[in-house]
Amino acid sequence: MRCKSIYWLAFMLCFSAIGCDNTEDGSYVDPITIYEKVNGNWGLTNLKMVDEAAKANKIEPSEENLSIYFNYEDFKINFSVDEKNKPTSYQVTGNVPPLFAPKGYWELSSDFQPTNAGATKIYLYSDEQKTQKTDELRLISVPGKNEEMQLQLVRSSGGTPFVSYIFKLNAIN
Repeated sequence: MRCKSIYWLAFMLCFSAIGCDNTEDGSYVDPITIYEKVNGNWGLTNLKMVDEAAKANKIEPSEENLSIYFNYEDFKINFSVDEKNKPTSYQVTGNVPPLFAPKGYWELSSDFQPTNAGATKIYLYSDEQKTQKTDELRLISVPGKNEEMQLQLVRSSGGTPFVSYIFKLNAIN
């Protein structure tokens, strides 16, 4: 009789423990987009020019650090978003020779990091309606905990890249 009582007591405790599981999972939060990570002010830490033809043919040197030339240490770029984290405008500041339009509007090719090997692109536009594309930048390093980002601007002729510029940027608070 005593064994049955212990059995029933254990059985009831088990069901009461399962039935009382009121885990609070919190409320729904939208996933973090790349727009939220790119938004803000960025300062140049390094600008590298890559001769794509020399690199393809294994001719050295194929790269040149441009950071110290032409006032590029003054290069800053701001990517702005609205209150819904949708892209609005961008602007380059600093007394630097422009490699792409110094101001305009922008958007990403994808809101989230692609799962395939492709890179997210930043499309640059001259108009707010985003119908006149002026350039595109490849986002080759997405900002994260370290607040660094790398962008690549590729110049091509007849579909063949001949020079690219790699911008290494740090967030400016």
